[in-house]
Amino acid sequence: MERNYHYCVERNRELIPPDTDMFRVMDGAEDGIPGVFVDQMADRILVSTRGCSITADLESELRDTGLPVFHKKLEQNQKEAPVQIAGPLLPLQFTALEQGVRFKIDMSAGYSQGIFLDQRDHRRRVREKSAPGMRVLNTFAYTGAFSVYAALGGAQTTTLDLAQPCLDWARENFVLNGIDPSGQYFCKGDARRWLERFARQGRTFHGIILDPPTFSRDDRGKVFRVESHYGELVALARECLEPGGWMLCTSNCRKLSHEEFRRMVARAVPGFRLTHDPMPPDFSGEDYLKRLWVDWK
Repeated sequence: MERNYHYCVERNRELIPPDTDMFRVMDGAEDGIPGVFVDQMADRILVSTRGCSITADLESELRDTGLPVFHKKLEQNQKEAPVQIAGPLLPLQFTALEQGVRFKIDMSAGYSQGIFLDQRDHRRRVREKSAPGMRVLNTFAYTGAFSVYAALGGAQTTTLDLAQPCLDWARENFVLNGIDPSGQYFCKGDARRWLERFARQGRTFHGIILDPPTFSRDDRGKVFRVESHYGELVALARECLEPGGWMLCTSNCRKLSHEEFRRMVARAVPGFRLTHDPMPPDFSGEDYLKRLWVDWK
């Protein structure tokens, strides 16, 4: 049975941390709407669909909220920006809160709106694991959300991404949280080549985040597929890890089972302790996100 938006938004507000206005409201089949996902993004609503349309009842209910409502299609290789389908016209770029941390959100962006809500609990733990004197490397960093959390914990961060606009966006997120970007490092380029370079230079980190896209191609045309190459990535990162350090290994690749993902990571870091976290409580549907904390014993 399809659940009511207002019921779900109040239900999930009770599940999320304080000072958070971005969260999953309705999670597909779990809330009676297979293939439809509703996220609260501050005072905007984002509806994402995979292989289906928004139901008439849900669309009517969302229109009645009086808030701006956006629709995004989650089709394969779909990178079009969400389309506004209801509500007043407000700026497409705005600031939203997650656990008291500020992030720039952009409804005109195609790939994502600036943050992946399913990683919220991991970001909190990165902050808890970070401290002054520590160095944290965030690979495939996108808009640098993990980097911001690590810096708020006191660590010096290195934010690495192939796209310069993403690094610029990450700098904006630092500024939004009162952090001077000039005290952090930013690296543009392929993560694998940077890891190789760091290893040659003897540059190490106390924490490393590995959250690559399922498929990517670097500026030299070399292909990366999670199901084939993730273990190689973990092995490269292991060479840059401080003794006693940690890594966060995650992927949303649906071609991999949790068991296969764990085996790939375990083979790359024999003897390390692997810990599996639950999904955030507002993500109550498909358990798609592979996630492992890797700790040097």
